[in-house]
Amino acid sequence: MAARELATFNIVRKGEDYRITIEDKDGDSTVFLADYDALDVIAEAIEEALDADEEDALEVDEDEEEEEQ
Repeated sequence: MAARELATFNIVRKGEDYRITIEDKDGDSTVFLADYDALDVIAEAIEEALDADEEDALEVDEDEEEEEQ
């Protein structure tokens, strides 16, 4: 299965659960239901991925910085 490019996502509380809607760049949507624990696992996975890449994402290109001066 080929990876699709994320366009938008939305999370809405529905009673005890959460409805997660993910839409790709082609406009195709997929809907998931998740309980609090599943949503917490997703949040932790996102945080871990961002933490692992934080240094690279925030790194300032020294050549770019010199050009701005």
